[in-house]
Amino acid sequence: MYQHILVPVSFDEDHNTTAALAVAGQLVTEGVRVTLLHIMQQVPKYAVNYIPAGFQDEARRAIEVSLETLGADLPHASGVVIEGPVGKSILKWAEANEVDCIIVASNRPSVQDYILGSTATHVARHARCAVHLVR
Repeated sequence: MYQHILVPVSFDEDHNTTAALAVAGQLVTEGVRVTLLHIMQQVPKYAVNYIPAGFQDEARRAIEVSLETLGADLPHASGVVIEGPVGKSILKWAEANEVDCIIVASNRPSVQDYILGSTATHVARHARCAVHLVR
């Protein structure tokens, strides 16, 4: 059915990564790749001087280890860490890497989400592939 499944992973409490991974596990068949993608927010230029040297690199390595651990039960799973605006980065990465299904963990929307839109809503509206929203 699918050849490449993308699961964006956020380590916030509000996102149910476990449920998204469970859905990915149900959709995986022989030869299907699964990518766990984490997007690191870019540090604003005004804050760069306040962050200890090497902090970003250490954070990236810790996130990569966490992604490997999360994907350990999925065959052909790999973790990727990139930087950028979350919604746009997910869509850009998915298109560049021939993803045909994105599984997004979605939280309960707040009033702010209705006004500004959430990452899950942005991905669902603009993705050029199938999107599964998981709560």
